[in-house]
Amino acid sequence: MLSRFGDALRTAALPLIAVQLTDEPLVIASVTACGYLPWLLFGLLGGAVADRVDQRRAMWAVDLTRGLLVAGFALAVALGHASVPLLLALAFSLTALQTLFDNAATALLPSLVGPAALGGANARLMTGQQFAGGLLAGPFVPLLLAVGLAVPFAADAATYLLAAALVASLRGVPPEREPRAAGSTLRAERRAGLRALWGDRPLRAVCAATLLSNIGMGALIATLVLHVTRWLDAGDTGYVAATTAYAAGGIAGGFLARRVADRLGRVRALLLAGSVQTGALLLMGTARHLGALVAGMLLLGAMGMVWNVNQATLMQERSPRAALGRIAAAFRTASTSGAPLGALLGGAVAGLFGLNGPALLAAALLVLAVGCLIPARKPDVPAVEPDDAPTTGRVAH
Repeated sequence: MLSRFGDALRTAALPLIAVQLTDEPLVIASVTACGYLPWLLFGLLGGAVADRVDQRRAMWAVDLTRGLLVAGFALAVALGHASVPLLLALAFSLTALQTLFDNAATALLPSLVGPAALGGANARLMTGQQFAGGLLAGPFVPLLLAVGLAVPFAADAATYLLAAALVASLRGVPPEREPRAAGSTLRAERRAGLRALWGDRPLRAVCAATLLSNIGMGALIATLVLHVTRWLDAGDTGYVAATTAYAAGGIAGGFLARRVADRLGRVRALLLAGSVQTGALLLMGTARHLGALVAGMLLLGAMGMVWNVNQATLMQERSPRAALGRIAAAFRTASTSGAPLGALLGGAVAGLFGLNGPALLAAALLVLAVGCLIPARKPDVPAVEPDDAPTTGRVAH
C-alpha cells in the first residue's frame, strides 16, 4: 500500500508534466502506452520467473530498483531536464519491473490465506491500495507540484525504498513448489501458462472481456487530463477531483465486491460491473459538466473494483498453485495488451473527433466486453481445487 501511495503521486503528476511539454494528444497518450507496453514484451516471462523464485525476495528487489530509478528521474526533473523521451523511458522501465512484482504478489497470496478467504483478502488488499494510492495521494499532487515538479517523484522514490525495506523484513517459509520436470525451460513454462488459460472457458471469457475493457479504459485514462482541463476547462483541480472520485468509488467497491459475488456469482458480478461502467462512460462523454464527470468516475471506480476483485479471485480459485504465476501472467499479458492500443487509439480519437470521444469509445467497448461474458455465466464459475485439480478442470456445484 505504501508504494501504491507513491505510484499515485507519480501517475497523477506525469500527465500534468506531459501537458506542459506538448499539446499533442497522441504524444501525451504515448506516455500512458509506454506504461503498458512491457506487459506485451515481458509479462509471460515475469510469471514464469515468479513461479521459480522466492516471491518475497523478488518483490523487495523490484521495489528497491524502482525506487532508485524514480529517484534518478526526480533529480533530472529538478535540474530542468524533463522531456517527453524521459517520461516514456521511465514509464516503460517501471512497468517492465512491475511484470515480475505483480505476478509474484498474485502467486504469493494463496499461500498466505486459505481458499475460502481469497475473495475477502483480495478485496481488503485492493481497497487498501486504492485508499492509499487514490484517496490519500490525489489531493497531495497539486500541493507537491506547487513546491516543485520533482517533488511527487522524490516522494514516490522514498515510498518504493521504504516498501522494499518492509517486504525484506518479512519472515516466513517460502511456499513449497513441486520440482520442475527435467529439461523444463522458461519458454515451455510460458507456453503452458497460455494453454492453461485458453483451456478454461470462464477464464478465457473473462480475459477477452478484460482485454476489451482495457482498450476502452486505456483510451480514457490516456486522454483524461485533456478531457478535464481542455473539454471541461476544469483545470488541474478538476483533474484531481476526477481521480479522487475514482479512488473513493474504488474504496466503496471494495466493500461491495464480495457481497455482490456472494449474491450473484463471480461472472454475473462482472456482468453487473461492466454494465454500470458503460452507463458511467456515456454520462461522462455526453454531459459537459464537472459534476457529471465526478459522478461517472465514482461509478467507474466502484464497479472497477468489483471487477478487479472478482477477476483476480476467479483466477486464483481456478489455477493450480504451482502454476499460478504463469497463468496470472498469461491473463495479464493477454488482457493488458489492450491498454497501450487503447491509449494510442484514445489519442487519435481525441484529435479527430473531439476530447469527449475516448469516453464514448470506451462505452462502446464495454458493451462488447459484457457480451463476451454472457456465454460464461452458466455455470457461474465453480471453483477448482488449487493443488489437486488439473489446470482446465471444473467442478459442478
